[in-house]
Amino acid sequence: MFAVIPNLSRQSAPEVTRSVCEGLRKLNAEFAMPEENKDVFSDICNLFYGEETLYKKAEVVIAIGGDGTIINCAKRASDEGKPILGINAGRVAFMAGLEPQELTLLDRLISGNYIVDKRMMLTASIVVDGKTENKVNCVNDVFVGRGTHVNMVRLTINCDNAKVSEYYSDGVIISTPTGSTAYSLSAGGPVIDPLIESILLTPVCPHSMFQRPMIFRSESTIEIIDNNEPGSVFAFFDGGQAVPLPENSKIIVEKSEKTADFIRIKSDTFVDILNTKLRSN
Repeated sequence: MFAVIPNLSRQSAPEVTRSVCEGLRKLNAEFAMPEENKDVFSDICNLFYGEETLYKKAEVVIAIGGDGTIINCAKRASDEGKPILGINAGRVAFMAGLEPQELTLLDRLISGNYIVDKRMMLTASIVVDGKTENKVNCVNDVFVGRGTHVNMVRLTINCDNAKVSEYYSDGVIISTPTGSTAYSLSAGGPVIDPLIESILLTPVCPHSMFQRPMIFRSESTIEIIDNNEPGSVFAFFDGGQAVPLPENSKIIVEKSEKTADFIRIKSDTFVDILNTKLRSN
């Protein structure tokens, strides 16, 4: 069974979702949608489940929206060990495996004629007074900086217990190779092939011409120490809600034991996708 999960806040999402459902029906594929979408799609879908049940029952997750939607669905799918196919109903959507005009290729999904790219994820832990208070898995990145003010922050970065530098900047981004085309790219970070496992550190507007992005091996442990007034610095996991850092806190970032398994139906290389998406942006 396929789980079809749309983000209906996207203008084109309802139309794209209907096209996906129609394509699956023509292929005699069983699919289900979130219970919250029942009022909108009950004419084309017969099965609706709560979110937890839907991810457990599905063999493959189809996420329809932009990169944010695909990332959120990928994390939930990862928890259940399920692969995900992203379909673009947003603007750029680097993580989308298909564009709306390519839905005729859904037959390859049914026949199993596709490749699964296992993308490295990060585990970020907020540690307060030596005790782990919060642990989050990320597909793209962890950003640490101010939440609502433009003030610069002081953050000490360690790698495997060795000091890298003290950054006086707007913040720092710790990203996966997948996340190298997201916020890190906008902040001047390099683009990394998503299948090359590594951890990327990108300072945002550092107050030093000598502090530049750095790439660490995937087995590294990155430690971010907050040297600011308590409660003035926040952590953002995959661009989500701001999490304030308590006093005497630090963030530990490591390679996750889980992977985000993205379905690749087309034969496009990473360079092909990069050139196409950057040109259209």
